[in-house]
Amino acid sequence: MGILVSSGAQMMCTFGAAPSALNVLPVGMVNAGGPAAATIMDNKPMVNIAPFGMCMSMSNPQVAAATAAAMGVLTPMPCIPNVPGPWAPGSPTVMIGNKPALNNSSKAMCAFGGAISIMVPGQFTVMVP
Repeated sequence: MGILVSSGAQMMCTFGAAPSALNVLPVGMVNAGGPAAATIMDNKPMVNIAPFGMCMSMSNPQVAAATAAAMGVLTPMPCIPNVPGPWAPGSPTVMIGNKPALNNSSKAMCAFGGAISIMVPGQFTVMVP
């Protein structure tokens, strides 16, 4: 099933140089032990998915142009995620606002070839003695 994901979750892209944090807007908000719970539709670049530092994908036009200008030496450029579809597969059993909840096994595909995955779900249980 997987662990549900909330705002502040740490993500990584296969072509990114640095991790990023998921931002869930407070629209129809459901809390997950404090932070807002995420759905598969929390996939908007620069709104929900922040950049991953520098991009190393040759499918990214900026990387391709910079690499060509450097005579074929891979030249990473700033990562601006390009996510055309929702996270998949999402939770098969938990719905938030009629949308599947995002879980830690979901992935978002970047149009530049990267796969974005959840590294730390952002939701933790704290045991108090």
